[in-house]
Amino acid sequence: MRHDNDGLSHSPDSRIPDESSLPLVIATILRGDGITGVDTHIRQVRRYLEGCGQASTLVTPFSWGRFLTYPVFGLRSLVLERISRPVSVAWYLYWHEVFLRNALRRHLTGAGDCVVYAQDPLAARAALRTRRGPHQRVVMAVHLRISMADEWADKKQISQGGTVFRAIRRAERTVIPRVDGLVYVSRWARDALLSWLPEAAPVPYAVIGNFVAPWPGQPEQAPHGDLVTIGNLDLVKNHRFLLDVLAEANRAGSSLTLDIFGDGPCRKDLSRQASSLGLEKQVRFRGFRTDVRDFLPGYRAYVHASYSESSSLAIMEAMAAGLPIVAADTGPIRELCDEGVEGRFWPLDDTARAAAILIELLGSEPTRLKAARAARERFRRDFDAAVVGPELRSFLLGTSDQHPREHESM
Repeated sequence: MRHDNDGLSHSPDSRIPDESSLPLVIATILRGDGITGVDTHIRQVRRYLEGCGQASTLVTPFSWGRFLTYPVFGLRSLVLERISRPVSVAWYLYWHEVFLRNALRRHLTGAGDCVVYAQDPLAARAALRTRRGPHQRVVMAVHLRISMADEWADKKQISQGGTVFRAIRRAERTVIPRVDGLVYVSRWARDALLSWLPEAAPVPYAVIGNFVAPWPGQPEQAPHGDLVTIGNLDLVKNHRFLLDVLAEANRAGSSLTLDIFGDGPCRKDLSRQASSLGLEKQVRFRGFRTDVRDFLPGYRAYVHASYSESSSLAIMEAMAAGLPIVAADTGPIRELCDEGVEGRFWPLDDTARAAAILIELLGSEPTRLKAARAARERFRRDFDAAVVGPELRSFLLGTSDQHPREHESM
């Protein structure tokens, strides 16, 4: 088998004559229906495939031994998190992979030819260990912010360079170069992975951004407020910054509202911060909602403060709803929108300047509407499921004759 410069593998055996007949198995150590960007990616992919008449099956740790999950997984939250965060993380990763491996073994034994679309390195390892042969290909999505180890370290659950950190890196170094293909959700994600794992470079790959279905609602919505943001309430999403910006805007004489959709470990701390800043009447914590995109057109702008991303489905959904974007000029975000076109970039280390940028955008309705129209058009061009979905499907099924295009935005 040879690897051409287009990043794809070419051999007679890799050609699938009838792509619609090849089942896709989506594997993840997550539940698949949660609040993370990976969960959203899974939902969007399955929705798109269903519309194409493409068979797909979601396999998670909860697909096997569901009654056993309660005592095994519950021990972590009830006991281990209170004793040691690194031990808790190690327990979580080990047992979720074990349960997923058992579920995949049961499914793949009688599956025949198929593609396993793994959403993380542990899911990829479980698939590689349980597949019945090379006729069951394993393709991994690279949602990683550098590495799973770095993601847990960013959440302050493990220490950078500690025992669990090194163990995760070793697993990734062993698994990722062995998969049959890699789907990077951004150019930044590929650069970040190869910066510490150059062994992944020879793996056939494609840079195919995330995508979402077009917003299905009516163009006119009752107003909900000024600003909205969506994401897990954890340290990486940096919601504290948003609250500080609102306080700065108040001091500048501009009172803005903010609705926060999502849930997570920082909920109580953020609520206390909002109270201490006197923002109780301006900030609403809306929790996790599966219908959040239905609310988006009722806001004036989408704000984003995360300092570590591989991409952002939330920004794409906001653009689909016609909202201008205010976010930091970080690697993956600059692949989604341009300064002065679909929105504005703000500095994450200067809340006064960030507040001024926000006030300026919202202070001119013609300017805001121009950015909103540009955001909707950028979505239609680069992030619509009808545009990006076919590229992902072709790559997963091994039917592409050339490297899938990398969007102009990437």
